[in-house]
Amino acid sequence: MSKAAELAALIANVNKGSSLANKNFIINGAMNVAQRGTSFSYAHDGTTSAFTLDRFKFIVSNTDEFDGTLTQATDVPSGEGFVNSLKWTTGTAESAVASNEVMYIEHMVEAQNVAGLRYGTADAKPVTLSFWVKSSITGTFNSGIYQSDGSRIMTKTYTISSANTWEYKTLTFAGDTGGTINDDNGEGLRPIWNIFVGSDYTSSDSTSWGSYSSATWGYGHAQNAHATTAGATFLLTGVQLEVGEKATEFEHEPFETTLRKCQRYYIRRNAAGVYHYFGSGHVEAVNAGRIYTSFPVEMNHIPVLETSGTASDYACYNSDVDACTSVPNLTNASTFETGIQLANSSNAFTAGRGCNLLANNTTDAFLAFESEL
Repeated sequence: MSKAAELAALIANVNKGSSLANKNFIINGAMNVAQRGTSFSYAHDGTTSAFTLDRFKFIVSNTDEFDGTLTQATDVPSGEGFVNSLKWTTGTAESAVASNEVMYIEHMVEAQNVAGLRYGTADAKPVTLSFWVKSSITGTFNSGIYQSDGSRIMTKTYTISSANTWEYKTLTFAGDTGGTINDDNGEGLRPIWNIFVGSDYTSSDSTSWGSYSSATWGYGHAQNAHATTAGATFLLTGVQLEVGEKATEFEHEPFETTLRKCQRYYIRRNAAGVYHYFGSGHVEAVNAGRIYTSFPVEMNHIPVLETSGTASDYACYNSDVDACTSVPNLTNASTFETGIQLANSSNAFTAGRGCNLLANNTTDAFLAFESEL
């Protein structure tokens, strides 16, 4: 093979993504990791902001009647190697989209992972966002990138041409010579996918980098029927954000690799059965015990603890199984490990003994450590 042919083959290989490991700034773009669960229902409470499948957050604001569900679906583009997607299904439709109503999906990228884009310099690098989308409703939709440190935004529009058909979209964003991405563990870039957008969010042009205002958020978005159509669906998978002006083939990676990346921001340990063992430690007093646990990866920052919210779901075993009388809480936490404090107001613990934290005759108990951006 000639040198020219070898070079052409190499370029083709790179463009397919086969030799570019860790090129994707998005974590869990194939929607495979779902530590929080695989189905999420949202009532018409006006405003919701919640993480769903790992690293992807759902936002809806100021609605009146609107509700629906987000699920981890198995509906995927054929022949592309995906097994999961994120699927929205509208339940109760909104009677009309008011000017201040909005719904979108977002993904926050840690700043130090994208600081090399050199925003704020003459050498700022472009990025390309690519994804597969399937919608029961066709039309013009807005997607964009919000830059947290500089409070700047740039948006683009794309067209869904065929209902209920997977379509591949690529959007390229110029490097922002006037922006800022700090080299730290805060939020760097935030890709967004608007699904419906009121007029308060569409009045200012954001097709080039500029200062963020609410009016720039969904510029150019024209299709709001997901809000007003019961049963409307919107599916997303194969999300990739990479350096350059060309989208390359999606970077599939082992599940365990994606899971460990997700665990920098969220770790959940569900009870695998009745009296599931969460960890061990010691009893400090008749009303207090403490267990210890290490995290599988260093978390983004010192986490907060999430539980079932029901104290009796947890128990301390130090000779007998004694129910906790308050929900466990963190003590002496770091980004690597933490203590978990147990309490029993009836003084049922035996001081000085070792102890285990158990799921108390339930499978509803869980411990989750949240360190999201």
